[in-house]
Amino acid sequence: MTTILRLPGDPADITLPALLLRNAEDHGDLPALSWRTGEQWTTLTWREARRKVAVLAAGYAALGVRRGEHVLIMMGNRPEHWLSDLALVHLGAVPVTVYGTAAPEQVAHIVRHSGARFAIVEGARELPRWEPLLADESAPLERLVVVESAEAGAHRTYGSLYASGGRLFHPDAFEKAWRENRATDALTVVYTSGTTGDPKGVRLTHRNVVLNGIALDSVVEFPEHVGHICYLPFAHIAERLLGIYLPVLRAAHVYLCADPAHVAATARELHPFQFFGVPRVWEKLAASVRAALAALPEERRRAVEAANETARARVDCLERGEEPSAELRAAYEEAKEKVLDPLLALAGFDRLVWTASASAPMPPDVARFWAGFGLVIMDAWGLTETTGVVTTNGPDAFRMGSVGRPLDGLEIRTADDGEILVRGATVFDGYLRPDGGVDSACDADGWFATGDIGRIDEDGFLWITDRKKEMIVTSTGKNVSPALVENALKEHPLIGQALVHGDGRSYLVALLVLDPELAPAWAAAQGIGAGEDLVAHAAVREEVARAVEAANARLNRTEQIKRYRLLAGEWSPETGELTPSLKLRRRVIRERYKQVVEELYTP
Repeated sequence: MTTILRLPGDPADITLPALLLRNAEDHGDLPALSWRTGEQWTTLTWREARRKVAVLAAGYAALGVRRGEHVLIMMGNRPEHWLSDLALVHLGAVPVTVYGTAAPEQVAHIVRHSGARFAIVEGARELPRWEPLLADESAPLERLVVVESAEAGAHRTYGSLYASGGRLFHPDAFEKAWRENRATDALTVVYTSGTTGDPKGVRLTHRNVVLNGIALDSVVEFPEHVGHICYLPFAHIAERLLGIYLPVLRAAHVYLCADPAHVAATARELHPFQFFGVPRVWEKLAASVRAALAALPEERRRAVEAANETARARVDCLERGEEPSAELRAAYEEAKEKVLDPLLALAGFDRLVWTASASAPMPPDVARFWAGFGLVIMDAWGLTETTGVVTTNGPDAFRMGSVGRPLDGLEIRTADDGEILVRGATVFDGYLRPDGGVDSACDADGWFATGDIGRIDEDGFLWITDRKKEMIVTSTGKNVSPALVENALKEHPLIGQALVHGDGRSYLVALLVLDPELAPAWAAAQGIGAGEDLVAHAAVREEVARAVEAANARLNRTEQIKRYRLLAGEWSPETGELTPSLKLRRRVIRERYKQVVEELYTP
């Protein structure tokens, strides 16, 4: 439903550089990219952005970057990253972003596997993981480009590369280079985040990305040139789409948020029309709002709760495909104006027309919480291998708890064991081989086995059960979805994270982590001092026991937790228990807490 701007050709034949030229010609004075410089925003228009991309392309060509080769990037969401990515694409090279939290052995694997001779890194924090590979004869890496010039040492600086590009730039050479690109050429390689084993390189083409973006734009109507807060890593397919490719398709405005910890503050400042967050982001935002609501006077809190119920009643009507009654519409408009919007404005969420999530199952209580503010988080589903989104809910048709219906041009079905299969134009060509070729992952009929388990209801909505590889099979042969059990446990505000274990065992156990924001607020309300150890406190442990008991009451016997351990310290990508996209690294957690898990199975 979004107005698609002028397309420079048949959608199946368009390349990203052709879209950037379109933006410079048709929307040259509109903002393209903004980032923080101190307390102020610095902004490039689409015309200025394309000029910088052209200069950078000349600089990278002078460095020796060749058509078709992979160039690795490790830096945060900063303009040098965004502009370099597009500059390399204009040369016909293939930018590959590496997660900033990647361990040295993961970096080495990607360097060797991709055959990359060049890498662009941010500064001193990254250099220790890259410099040893320059002297490693088994690694092809030849040169590093360092963005922070004061930390570059003997390496080439981004500033000097840009300066050389300015001296060597020739318009005819630039235009000739990008026009040699074809829609079937690789646009990027995205390395999966490695919840199990070494990361795999997923090769995506211009065609994959452009067709996926056009299909997404048929689902929801945005304001033209809508802004996007870009804070997830560019190594994640979601942010590559939302922060680079879709803005180029839509001539939209990207606000770079270099530190994900500042995303809430950025939203409060910008009041965006759209916001995407993986479930953990929505969980943490909900926890912050719940903590603030708990501090309100009782009368005010009751008013908010009444408004929440009205908003949820409206969402329930829309979910059933019904038009809310005149009475409900009027009640909702009053609640929205007097109670909900003023609260949402404090978070910068009062103008949202599109709220979305993907990457992992959304806890039902979190979805219901936001529905109480009139926000339906449109759950979507897809994989890196499918260029991101395969199915999504939309304003005109959604089922809370489902991940929606397939986008135009995609088909889904389930195998005999429930595994979801996908076929269509945005399914990737294959996994990158070290020799530069690709190994197809589709069967003879073009179906890709996703590894996710689910069901398709009578209305065509897809419901995800779990990852096929993560399904727990107990010693009695029963299959259990760990995500289902973990989400039930996390419905209590004290429990921020959970991991369920039980493969090959006769019963399930769980590792639980207190919510770092709500637990202190709950403790303060109980008169527990700020300096006390919450994990060891009797009142906290009693409340967690009640939370586990309540979760078990909603689960069948096989799914119930028999024993658990409450842990201190939130899991994160930095500490290694989560992937950079905030999924549980189950194998890492089980190995790290192996002794604890064994104790839970010891009589």
